[in-house]
Amino acid sequence: MAERRTYITTTIPYVNARPHLGFALELVQADVLARHARQRGDLVRSLTGTDDNSLKNVLAAKAEGVDVRELVDRNADAFAALREPLALSFDDFIRTSSDPRHRGGVERLWRRCAAAGDLYRKHYQGLYCVGCEQFYAPEDLPGGRCPEHDTEPQLVAEENWFFRLSRYTEELRQLIISGRLRIQPGSRRNEVLALIEGDLHDFSISRSHARAHGWGITVPGDPEQVIYVWWDALGNYVTSLGYGTDHPDFAYWWEGSRQRIHLVGKGVIRFHAVYWPAMLLSAGLPLPTDILVHDYLTIDGRKISKSGTVSADPARLVDQVGTDAVRWWLLRDVPRVGDADFTVQRLVDRANGELAGGIGNLVHRTATMIHRYRGGIPPTGVLTAPETERLIRVCGEASQAIEAALDEFDFRQATAAVLGIVEEANRAIEATRPWQLAKAERDDDAVAAERLDTVLGALHRACLSVAARLAPFLPDAAGRVSAQCTPVDGVLPESRPLFPRLEARTGI
Repeated sequence: MAERRTYITTTIPYVNARPHLGFALELVQADVLARHARQRGDLVRSLTGTDDNSLKNVLAAKAEGVDVRELVDRNADAFAALREPLALSFDDFIRTSSDPRHRGGVERLWRRCAAAGDLYRKHYQGLYCVGCEQFYAPEDLPGGRCPEHDTEPQLVAEENWFFRLSRYTEELRQLIISGRLRIQPGSRRNEVLALIEGDLHDFSISRSHARAHGWGITVPGDPEQVIYVWWDALGNYVTSLGYGTDHPDFAYWWEGSRQRIHLVGKGVIRFHAVYWPAMLLSAGLPLPTDILVHDYLTIDGRKISKSGTVSADPARLVDQVGTDAVRWWLLRDVPRVGDADFTVQRLVDRANGELAGGIGNLVHRTATMIHRYRGGIPPTGVLTAPETERLIRVCGEASQAIEAALDEFDFRQATAAVLGIVEEANRAIEATRPWQLAKAERDDDAVAAERLDTVLGALHRACLSVAARLAPFLPDAAGRVSAQCTPVDGVLPESRPLFPRLEARTGI
């Protein structure tokens, strides 16, 4: 069988402040996709990192009274440190200001687009939002304010380099309509098509060296200009693979992957689904195959942000409620389309109800009954009965259901397939009443003894199935479930609580 390669990336956030829970959502989603692809046998490379070369970072350092490098290094370290608390499995982490792979690749991409005749320099005046690092047309500013940050953009006038985005209007439209560039969910695909059909304008891809405060990558051949942060940052998807140095990773992972998947937030869809594909077309490089778009997390209806008043620290949250509870809420409560409002109480209720009271309770009941009625030795062999046939079928169908849901970027539906096994196992317990079968067995009822073996064997296999299906979503918990259900010298370990009961706490 030919090997299947999958390359999965997140956006790379500005490091003007510490990470917030909204970006943790994207990290966890990417991690689930990567773990799931590895589980089905794909060769996987997963990338995240930080966007260091931003004017936003420069202004944050100035406001704090520290050197830009000091602020960037400190906050970038905080993003990289999310690996352990969130149980992430990314293979690579790139920092655009210091990674030796990056600058040369960005410069090469610039030169390739210049050679295609797609770069030119002109005087420009426009309304610029520092928070977005983006110019806006007046008609895109409701009430004259940025729709993302609710701030008034600055009027900027200077001479910059521009990219001929308009040249690629029809090609981009056809790529998206044909599905060769797949954008999920469908509502976001329609949004991108509306952007394209609304007439694409060439966009600025540099800023003056003075306005950048000397921070960033200088435009090749033009020392007065610094490469625009989005052009610089988008390049990380290929520079991290050695584009610009002819490293074999680029051909192996970018050109050779069956899927090249970008996960992005809805606020940056224009850059990833329009600008980036056009840049790649100009440079003669393959495009991503999938752009998966998530909405925002909010608190009291207001978007969570790093530097604003509405925030939630994912590392601190994990310290208080644990990795499993945080990952599970992000995967279970956040809809495929639409923002999700975060509260600690919602997280606690979800964890207590579905982890402690659902998965944990099923495994505990099963292990306890196997110890009580079979001395801790799970019944083996092919054991079927009308009461357990549906449970066996649900276990068998779960993998396909998870695969289909994740292909549609639907984490709620995927995790529901895991819970479906738990729910069916609990129905089987109530339908068969193993404690009554055990009582009949003690009265020398051979049929009851055989049925009890059948039920306990099916429940044991269901718990093992939960462990396997849960692994991409909650890898640590899946390991605990598997250990609880795996005999040691033929006997299951004594049952212990797999998930703590949580209480809501404030100040996260």
